[in-house]
Amino acid sequence: MIRISGVDKKFGDREVVSGINLEIRRGEIFALIGPSGSGKTTLLRLINLLDHPTRGSIAFDGLSTDGSEHERLAIRRRMAMVFQKPAVLNTTVEQNISFGLQFRGMEQGQIRDRVTRALEMIGLSGFSKRRAITLSGGEMQRVAIARALVTEPEVLLLDEPTANLDPLSTGIIENLIMQVNREKKTTVVIATHDMAQGQRLAHRMGVMMDGQLVQAGDLYEIFYHPVNRAIASFVGINPIRGGVVESNEKNLATIAFGGVRIQAITALDKGHQVAVCIRPEEVTLALPGVCAPASSARNCLTGTIQHLLPFGPFTHVHIDCGIPLKALLTRRSCDELGLAKEKQVTATIKATAVHVIPDT
Repeated sequence: MIRISGVDKKFGDREVVSGINLEIRRGEIFALIGPSGSGKTTLLRLINLLDHPTRGSIAFDGLSTDGSEHERLAIRRRMAMVFQKPAVLNTTVEQNISFGLQFRGMEQGQIRDRVTRALEMIGLSGFSKRRAITLSGGEMQRVAIARALVTEPEVLLLDEPTANLDPLSTGIIENLIMQVNREKKTTVVIATHDMAQGQRLAHRMGVMMDGQLVQAGDLYEIFYHPVNRAIASFVGINPIRGGVVESNEKNLATIAFGGVRIQAITALDKGHQVAVCIRPEEVTLALPGVCAPASSARNCLTGTIQHLLPFGPFTHVHIDCGIPLKALLTRRSCDELGLAKEKQVTATIKATAVHVIPDT
């Protein structure tokens, strides 16, 4: 659907994005995640042809976007973009939504039909005559999305569409995005720094850092197999550093952290300096002397609880096992085990749950 090849973008002497290679597939929701200032918005603007790449190329449905302004406009009309801060005109809601259709010269009867359907879709059917500037932030954002959707774009580009919105408004907009993708087969590209939102919405993700696309893949690849320590930290894993591959037999490696040894699956040879990434939900806790319930787990470490931190309906349990570990348990599980600070526990981890990366 969209192929980005070797794209750089400079503003003056400042390089904002560099060496971007990416393919976005027809009908998918693709999330660009990354910290603020990582280049996500610039990449969206390049895809939407609002800016020209300094170097490289972008193809849309097999068509080059390097053509004449007339050709670029024809491609742009197959896309729609909604910006982080909703821009509404000081007119009625229905006039705001119909603006793009009027610009295209559509017949008035068709415009009314499309606007009516769009208002129903965004849950604002009774708001057609309201002045758009009197709406709440969440309602304004829904109007901005409806204004994009009435043009029936093949690609919908969303830049932080729920930033600074309350949870209720965020949920409404996220449901709308999924509905549009499911029912209309619209390809959606969303830029967000909210990893949880990316997980809820996206089929695939790309991680942007310092203007580069450092990893792209499905959710499992991004959250369970980050390619470096920076991505691991961003997606909520604290890499455990200072490990050395002590032995490796058919990719089952023993990794030494001082006096602590962990078994993991990796192709890295003996002698490599490594860090390991273990997601909290992959750590099972039991009372001392019980290395269970997962009997297939190769790693069984005893440690002392350092902190218990509430995390919604869950609790993050920080444990010192000679290496720092974090487990994610329900509050009920914590209560049943009687977990408390300074209490000893046994942490069980499968070798397949330990992701190994070079410690560079």
